[in-house]
Amino acid sequence: MRAVVCVKQIPDPDSAPDPQLGTSWVVEDRVAMLDDADRCGVELGLQLAGDDREVTLVSLGSGGGQDGIRQGLAMGAEKAVLVQPDPAVGADLLTTARALSEVIAAEGFDLVITGAASADGSAGVMCQMLGELLDAPAIAGVTSADVSGGTLTVHRQTSGGYDVITCPLPAVISVTAGAVDPRFPTIRGSMKAKRKQIDRREIAAVLPDWADAAERMPRVASTEPLPAKVAGRTIEDDGTAHLAVVALLEEQGLI
Repeated sequence: MRAVVCVKQIPDPDSAPDPQLGTSWVVEDRVAMLDDADRCGVELGLQLAGDDREVTLVSLGSGGGQDGIRQGLAMGAEKAVLVQPDPAVGADLLTTARALSEVIAAEGFDLVITGAASADGSAGVMCQMLGELLDAPAIAGVTSADVSGGTLTVHRQTSGGYDVITCPLPAVISVTAGAVDPRFPTIRGSMKAKRKQIDRREIAAVLPDWADAAERMPRVASTEPLPAKVAGRTIEDDGTAHLAVVALLEEQGLI
């Protein structure tokens, strides 16, 4: 089975970003890491593909860092394709989905797996967008999946439990965090990942109308720091503090 896993390299969430005015990107000089949600996607792809697996990672991002993608290769994926947009322009959700779908269609697939939502963007719509662009069934919120005889069977998370859904392959799914326990790359896997080639492709070669799309990209117009925190109000209890609290709640329209 040919599984394609869409992965995203993100900066360390614990460090401060640096938005660049006039662009749609947050410029990062730090080491890229694989989004935790995508680790679940890589693990599920490896499990479903089995011993005769063919698991390809597909990603879009600017910059020269590949550490996050190589983490997925170290887990066991065979190869990776990295689409690189203009660092000064970036790519919005639709452009990202279009570029990824073009690469996926060219590579060939039985199953496309995405994370539920990236830690930095948190849009949570890539699965549905890819399903539409690839003309394949799309199922979001998958907690478990099984493939048998060309048919995909999944459990989809709901507020009251889960749905059991079947559909023919090829298909697109998004996997929820915690659906599987991602494996830790072994030393041998990490060494092999260093020798695996990452196929870099410029977005202009993937999307011929890239120049037109670039003109419609959102830009960071301005940034403002959060206001400084101020000390809260202190009420001394002289036996009437409860009246002051009630008055304060009335001022806020809470009672």
